[in-house]
Amino acid sequence: MGKGANLRGGVLLAPLILCLTSAMIPFCQAIWMNLPPTGTKCVSEEIQNNVVVLADYVVISEDHSHPTPTIAVKVTSPYGNNLHHQENVTYGQFAFTTKEAGNYLACFWVDGHHKGGDVSVNLEWKTGIAAKDWESVARKEKIEGVELELRKLEGAVQAIHENLIYLKSKEAEMRIVSETTNSRVAWFSILSLGVCIAVSVFQIWYLKRYFQKKKLI
Repeated sequence: MGKGANLRGGVLLAPLILCLTSAMIPFCQAIWMNLPPTGTKCVSEEIQNNVVVLADYVVISEDHSHPTPTIAVKVTSPYGNNLHHQENVTYGQFAFTTKEAGNYLACFWVDGHHKGGDVSVNLEWKTGIAAKDWESVARKEKIEGVELELRKLEGAVQAIHENLIYLKSKEAEMRIVSETTNSRVAWFSILSLGVCIAVSVFQIWYLKRYFQKKKLI
């Protein structure tokens, strides 16, 4: 009786965990870009520190009568550090763990020898919990079923917690900047008012002295 109840409980718990995990883990949505023959298109995302980023990109050739055009790719960190740079490629992948918090930029452009029209590129960008290889985790730790879904749920909750902490720190930074700006504006207003009063007093004194010299008053 106890084993049957536990089995039924596990069967009912699995869909619930799956739904919660699916709701909290961001789905991987491919980004479709049309690159012009000249110029650059970039994709950016604000990512906090110590987050895994994994991305795959591939050129989609609609004209099979000609060779697939090649592109160049460059990924930079918020401080301008080069994280990935490839040229003359039709597909590729980049993966890294963020060392800086801020906007990470991935730029794509068509190689100069391409003479046709726009080039279509499909980009799949994963961050955080979505970039984790759960199949490898399951094989390594020998877990499956409900236990694996619980592990995914734990990872999702941890990612949400870290994101909330990051947002809280950003909000604190913005509040400090806002308070500092308000303080500077207040002091500038006081200084401007003081200068205006001083100039007005000087003008009155100068005009009074001028009229007295002219014996008009």
